Amino acid sequence: QVQLVESGGGSVQAGDSLRLSCAASGRAFDRRRMGWFRQAPGKEREFVASISSSGAVTSYVDTVKGRFTISRDNAKDTVYLQMNSLKPEDTAVYYCAASSIVPTRNEYDYWGQGTQVTVSS
Repeated sequence: QVQLVESGGGSVQAGDSLRLSCAASGRAFDRRRMGWFRQAPGKEREFVASISSSGAVTSYVDTVKGRFTISRDNAKDTVYLQMNSLKPEDTAVYYCAASSIVPTRNEYDYWGQGTQVTVSS
């Protein structure tokens, strides 16, 4: 089992920055792909960014490319999302997700409780 705890959310002005953290407990963090998702009010949850187990490969949704950076510290079992040049449309609850270390039908099997990010204009 893996437990994920996000932190770092808050209320900021447009153009500001935030860094989200996701601390994982459980085994084999360094064998799990990690992802960040977000869900705005009235909208479906959407993919934001992902990072491979080693950190060598990252992926982003087009709307955050050049502004957000995902990274991980396998020694600390933590994944980060650095968010720069925030826009009001980035307002959402941000969730951290972890993959299983064995094949499953889900891309991610473990989810955090979410952290709120609010960006005002």
